[in-house]
Amino acid sequence: MDSNLHSQPRRLIELRMEHADLDALIDRTADESPPDELMMRRLKKRRLGLRDEISRIERELSPDEKA
Repeated sequence: MDSNLHSQPRRLIELRMEHADLDALIDRTADESPPDELMMRRLKKRRLGLRDEISRIERELSPDEKA
């Protein structure tokens, strides 16, 4: 049971949830007048990092099929 808490599929779910939360936060921040540009850059950079990590884990979980 303990190993399930640190499994790759679970980590993938957590990262996707965090990515969705960041999307919502970025949308709310963009609606501010004027938007905080520094915060927007930081949020977008974090979101991009999450997207990269999600892609990496997805590749590990489903290795390339041989053609």
